[in-house]
Amino acid sequence: MPRHRPDPVERERHPMRALSSLRWKIALTTTAVCCAVAAALGILVHNVVARQIVGEVRKAADADLDHALGHYEYGTAHGDVASALDPPGLPGPLRALVARGQTGSMVGEQDGKPVMWAAGPADGKALAVWIPFGSTRDRLRDIDTAILASAALAAGAVALAGLFLADRISRRLATTAAVARRISAGDLDARVGFPAGKAQGRSRDEVRDVARALDTMAASLQERLEAEKRFTADVAHELRTPLTGSLAAADLLPEGRPKEMINDRLKAMHLLTEDLLEISRLDAGVERADLDRVELGRAVRRAVEGDGPDASVRVVRDATVLTDRRRLDRILANLLVNAHKHGLPPVEVTVEGPVVTIRDHGPGYPPELIEHGPQRFRTGEPGRGRGHGLGLTIASGQAAVLDIALSFANAPDGGALTTLRLPVGRLPEGS
Repeated sequence: MPRHRPDPVERERHPMRALSSLRWKIALTTTAVCCAVAAALGILVHNVVARQIVGEVRKAADADLDHALGHYEYGTAHGDVASALDPPGLPGPLRALVARGQTGSMVGEQDGKPVMWAAGPADGKALAVWIPFGSTRDRLRDIDTAILASAALAAGAVALAGLFLADRISRRLATTAAVARRISAGDLDARVGFPAGKAQGRSRDEVRDVARALDTMAASLQERLEAEKRFTADVAHELRTPLTGSLAAADLLPEGRPKEMINDRLKAMHLLTEDLLEISRLDAGVERADLDRVELGRAVRRAVEGDGPDASVRVVRDATVLTDRRRLDRILANLLVNAHKHGLPPVEVTVEGPVVTIRDHGPGYPPELIEHGPQRFRTGEPGRGRGHGLGLTIASGQAAVLDIALSFANAPDGGALTTLRLPVGRLPEGS
């Protein structure tokens, strides 16, 4: 039954934005975790490889230093090793270490080129040797480049895989959300219909569980509503025959107050039965509108005059609408009866283009009606606002048949405010 319905595009926009955000959040989180793991592994590999390679060079430098110190001690030549006493390029920390009588090695420069220095004490001086370190540094740089490239490739592959998996999850969630919105809009035949997993005992798919729960809920809700519709129709049909007979029998009673009271109650029950039958037809979806072009201002005036003289009509701007005149009269009559019964005068009807508003000056609609729309037989609590019965339910159902947007609200300065927005268009070809 139509109430104030939001723009379908607006309804779709926020869920899709949320699902898109979920997709990217999963992909970005997966990529971030992969990058963090790749960085940790890269640093670990770099340290291990660098320690091993530099250790080999350092070991070679220490061996040359031992060789040079042995030759220096015996005063023999050692031209096969580049060495010198107190060379000017010896790094300061290594020179200080030698001054304390210790030997050591470190990476530095000699003649502008990277070398591995090794030095030890020799007669109060520093005997130093050095071997080229440029190729080792280039090797370490190549290894770092390979590690970075591998990490980037792995991160990219994981990001694509995460985006693919996240997209599958978000699409399935989007499908489930779309079906849920269709069900909430009244399409109880809508189902997600995800196939059941082959190995449910071994693995669990939470998205499929949600979809199946939604399908089960929709099926149960549909069964209950169908049972309610059948019950309403059956009760109305069963009551119709005895009520018709009772009305005929009441006419045979002698004139007087008892006859008037009996006829009044029987007519009320007869109207209730007809209303139930109309609701059952609306629920079954068998009602079809006979559309025609109608001058809205004139139609509203006629409906108000038929309802009684207690409502004023103001046509701000007239319009020709595409509607079913008989059903429109039914909607307006029910709304006016509801305004007279549950509201306070004056009742004001305004036509402004294809929009009709009906306002009274009573206590207004109860909050649950504004939020959820008319509910059958709910008349509200006495003293706590305006009630409603089957009249507004029928008006909402007929408005749905005519594609009229029907909304309920309360005026800022008090009173119930009902708004009808009628469609304006052309008749189909051949009409």
